[in-house]
Amino acid sequence: MADQLDDRAAVLVQGARVARFATTDQHGEPHIVPVCFAWDETRAYIALDEKPKRVAPTDLQRVRNILANPAAALLVDYYNDDWRRLAWVMLRGQATLLEVDSREHEAAVALLREKYPQYRAMAIEQQPVIALTPERVRSWFASDELSVDEIVRPTLPWPALVRGRRSVRQYTDRVVTRVVVEQLIEAGGWAPSPHGRQPWRFAVITSAVVKMRLAEAMGVEWRRNLAMDGEDEAVVNLRLAKSRARILGTPLIIIPCLYLAELDVYPDQQRQAAETTMAVQSIGAAAQNILLTAYALGLDGGWVCAPLFCPEVVIAALGLATNWQPHALLTIGYAAADPKRRPRKPLDELAVWYE
Repeated sequence: MADQLDDRAAVLVQGARVARFATTDQHGEPHIVPVCFAWDETRAYIALDEKPKRVAPTDLQRVRNILANPAAALLVDYYNDDWRRLAWVMLRGQATLLEVDSREHEAAVALLREKYPQYRAMAIEQQPVIALTPERVRSWFASDELSVDEIVRPTLPWPALVRGRRSVRQYTDRVVTRVVVEQLIEAGGWAPSPHGRQPWRFAVITSAVVKMRLAEAMGVEWRRNLAMDGEDEAVVNLRLAKSRARILGTPLIIIPCLYLAELDVYPDQQRQAAETTMAVQSIGAAAQNILLTAYALGLDGGWVCAPLFCPEVVIAALGLATNWQPHALLTIGYAAADPKRRPRKPLDELAVWYE
């Protein structure tokens, strides 16, 4: 009877993004490679993908080894300079190749694509999938006191991420791929929110036609506002031209919208207003998640507040539902120039300390 993963080991395996897959040939010569994999609680699945390789996927050493000797192992390990957070799980068993068009092959491909968005753009359904059925399981945790979440949580160099993010206005014409866009939206969806209701929706714009329609609609409203401010016509035209160019020159625009339909409802105005304020605060958290994730992925972004001043115009231009309230316009892309950065206030101006 095959060993079973305990709860901690199962969570560790399920959450791992990469593992080491070991096979041997008919002469006992070992071969080990890092792999992406999906786990369905009984078997591990490894795709033969399209990343650059010198031979066809079915001619890979690991595939030839499996055909000669199906005994294999998968090692999931986590390292951290905090050695209390060291852990690993090893799955040993029999590896097989799932042939294309089988029911299990179809399910395995679906699992892999769900876990790794990159696979959605690859034709992995046209290649066999490696399936490892564990027969022996071993796991080790350096600490029994830490939860699995504490073990796998990445230690981010916050100064590099938070201080590195900057507000960019000019982008190259390099396309932001759909895979990256999905990662940004997913990051926004992980922001904190009141009662976990996630009161945000996102309009995602890559179409040049839609960008033009949005720029023209907002430009009309902004011109009216600037005229009320007594701005000179030449100044108005210059500012509108710069704003228009900024929107049209952005590869990706994300518009976070406030969505109040699922929030709690109170009989008194004060608590209802507080509920709305909490939702607005969470929109900011979602937008910051998107901007930080963009920077972590090698992109840059900018935060434009214009939709907040003309939400009805944006709704009409994009054909949004009326209960989607546009609150910002995030420009995302690959920076064409380094922006000037404003100095930050010192800590003694930002905080009051109670010690």
